[in-house]
Amino acid sequence: MFDFAPPADADKATLYDDLLSAADALTAGEPDAIANMANISALIWQFLPNLNWAGFYRMVEDQLVLGPFQGKTACIRIPLGRGVCGTAAASGETQLVEDVHAFPGHIACDAASASEIVVPVIVGGRVAAVLDLDSPVPARFDDADKAGLEMLVARIGSRLG
Repeated sequence: MFDFAPPADADKATLYDDLLSAADALTAGEPDAIANMANISALIWQFLPNLNWAGFYRMVEDQLVLGPFQGKTACIRIPLGRGVCGTAAASGETQLVEDVHAFPGHIACDAASASEIVVPVIVGGRVAAVLDLDSPVPARFDDADKAGLEMLVARIGSRLG
């Protein structure tokens, strides 16, 4: 049994170090990408404050399809290049959006979302999925979140796709 708890009042660097260690331990030796995505979504939901959605969209036949997540119901399919997730998948680059309402073509699955970060999961040189976090707090995500989430995806990405 796993019992992961985020450290009380930790700075972001410590929080992400602990999240990375927990994610690594949780997915080590598990070959099923969907099971790993489910556990990572739950872990992120538990560790990171001020989220209203945390999860994955999987690349299926040149479009993103909803994967495991925590939060309200979500859009099921997203075309490449559309919205924050589709842009991240098409470009292969992390999208850090302080104000989703100012993002051209933003897809509003939850009207409460104000900011978003999407990190591509690249496996074997291709985007296999994207990790998507939404927050009701404007400018919730910063460069420390970007670095921490990119490290997470780099470390366990092969277990997600």
